Amino acid sequence: MKAKFKVLIPEPKSKFLRVKCPNCGNEQTIFSHSTFPVRCLSCGTQLIYSRGGKAKIVGEVVRILG
Repeated sequence: MKAKFKVLIPEPKSKFLRVKCPNCGNEQTIFSHSTFPVRCLSCGTQLIYSRGGKAKIVGEVVRILG
């Protein structure tokens, strides 16, 4: 029988991400579970599509922030 381990301090599954725009290369900080469509600040390309839970990210994820 497998033992279940309890998580003493639960951590959120959502994170802030640094995403690079596929069109212009501009980097922008976004939320991984965004409920609002996020557009690039320089060219206006949509970087995130809301899907209810975790958002669909169109650009390249450069790094994950804390």
